[in-house]
Amino acid sequence: MYSLSFNPVEKIDFAFLFIIGVSFAILAFITFLMIYFLIRYRRSKNPEPAQIEGNTILEITWTVVPLIIVFFMFYFGWSGLKALRNVPEDAFKVTVKARMWSWLFEYENGKKSNKLYVPVNRPVLLELTSEDVIHSFYAPAFRIKIDTVPGMKTYAWFKPEKIGEYDILCAEYCGRGHANMLSKIIVKPENQFVAWLKEGGKHVAEGKNLFENYGCSSCHSVNGEKLEGPNLRDIIGRETTIIRKGKELKIVVDDNYFKESVFFPEKEIVKGYNAIMPSYDGQISEEELEKIIEYLGGEGNEKEESKGYEIAEREGCFSCHSTDGSLIVGPTFKGLLNRTTKVKSGKSLKTIKADEDYIVDSILEPSEYIVDGFDNIMPSYKNLSDEEIKNLLDYIKSISE
Repeated sequence: MYSLSFNPVEKIDFAFLFIIGVSFAILAFITFLMIYFLIRYRRSKNPEPAQIEGNTILEITWTVVPLIIVFFMFYFGWSGLKALRNVPEDAFKVTVKARMWSWLFEYENGKKSNKLYVPVNRPVLLELTSEDVIHSFYAPAFRIKIDTVPGMKTYAWFKPEKIGEYDILCAEYCGRGHANMLSKIIVKPENQFVAWLKEGGKHVAEGKNLFENYGCSSCHSVNGEKLEGPNLRDIIGRETTIIRKGKELKIVVDDNYFKESVFFPEKEIVKGYNAIMPSYDGQISEEELEKIIEYLGGEGNEKEESKGYEIAEREGCFSCHSTDGSLIVGPTFKGLLNRTTKVKSGKSLKTIKADEDYIVDSILEPSEYIVDGFDNIMPSYKNLSDEEIKNLLDYIKSISE
């Protein structure tokens, strides 16, 4: 087993760089020999070609040297593979379920998320499977690319060493919504991760109230809107440019920088903004600031605080159903409730009203009635509880009015 200080990324990168380096060295050597032979043995200098019978030393050399190089390539590649497959005993386990067209991450305490939240400087074991077709979990920052196959479980592990956000993609074409099968690995400090895992959204609501009560929302948005101050949506782990003592610097925002900016905002100014923020030193406590940071790093606006929205996002509904009227793979959620629509049941086509009962039936038994013009590809969501279905229905109602 490997120690906590070991990171398989290092071995994979070394194997890659070694193979690339050797390949370029061979290319340079062969190119040099070609040019040398062209000049040394050109016709003007050698009008009569010599007959060379053989050279035992050269023949041994060009057989043994490539063989040694190949053995080294194999060794480094094999050691990198072993590093990926040997999981530390104290790795934190997360179950990863792939489905068209989203990722679902389940933790051992039952918590679920559509983003992978992990603690910094701790190995993470991913147990992967697919609920429908073959997908491929691809996290380039951690050199992970592994297929998820229906009916089969596989695994991968990594050790995040920097706080921030990292992309997750699907690297296997899996249907029309393949391009939307995106997510994030969100690496948090240990204490923040433990709080997120245990308490869920408790501090998020408190943080939102503190954010508004202290007047932060008058200058900083959490939905991308441009106000007097920078947008603070997912600010922790984001790269930004600041002005420090007249010089521009690129930094990655962490908890310490954020707290310094609240207590001593005049020290470093985000590029493009004016130095107008007052100091909150002595006004906001450390505990309150932690709650605000959790709010900004998690759900930031009213929609995302609704339970129904969280369930729809977690279960991957937005990969196929839009909320703005546009068409993706399935019908849009906008205006869905009580909408008159044509559906196929068996071979017959009929017009129905999409009332609450129809929507619930479509969630539990989606193949019973297929909306005309769309394919029968939606999986059943019988895994949802009655309360979760009610929350999801309430959310669909809220964007149908």
